[in-house]
Amino acid sequence: MKPSKASEKNQFTFESETSTPHRTQASGRLTTTAIIAAYNEEKTIGPIIDVLKEVPLVAHVVVVSDGSKDKTVDVARERRVEVIELVNNVGKGGALYRGLENIRSDVVLLIDADLVGLKVQHVFQLVEPVVQEEADVTIGVFEEGRFATDFAQKIAPLLSGQRAIRTNVLKNISEMEIARFGVEVAINRYIKREGIKVKVVKLPGLTHVMKEEKLGIVKGLKERVKMYWEILKNL
Repeated sequence: MKPSKASEKNQFTFESETSTPHRTQASGRLTTTAIIAAYNEEKTIGPIIDVLKEVPLVAHVVVVSDGSKDKTVDVARERRVEVIELVNNVGKGGALYRGLENIRSDVVLLIDADLVGLKVQHVFQLVEPVVQEEADVTIGVFEEGRFATDFAQKIAPLLSGQRAIRTNVLKNISEMEIARFGVEVAINRYIKREGIKVKVVKLPGLTHVMKEEKLGIVKGLKERVKMYWEILKNL
């Protein structure tokens, strides 16, 4: 099935419902693989994988270790998910590209490896609109988590790394491999150009560990500037 087209005037729609997600998987429903690109995320990646494995809509979980030097790979392997271990750090875009190479599912769920507070409900809110073919892409926006991360996503919600997307759409984005931290910008540019149907969903209570918390103020700020530079290069 080709991704649906929308006019240039198509607006992103917000969904904030918190109804209980359906837990039965109907015959013929589109299949989903979750890909987590991770660099030194041993402290947070375990609980994220645990949540993903609880979701019936997610049939497969792939962790791409982007040159991690800590125990990220060990934590993922302990949970018996597929692990792709890259020797060198190639950036988020390159890591996701490697994760996509052997994907056979209809839908790909992209989840950051530093999330805090991920719940089964969040995953359903991201995946179900795409599986039900209400949209070709969903973008998840933090809400009611922490002020700093909520505020950042209010300013630039479309830079969120939490997304579900039709596999045939994602594999057509030729710039993704070289985008590094600008991968969300590359995806946004493609879906806007092609008129892909997008739904923005709110993810209450979800946040992530900030770079300054992981690395300290000085190194964290340096890495943040580097990340924003990569994003700006892809605008």
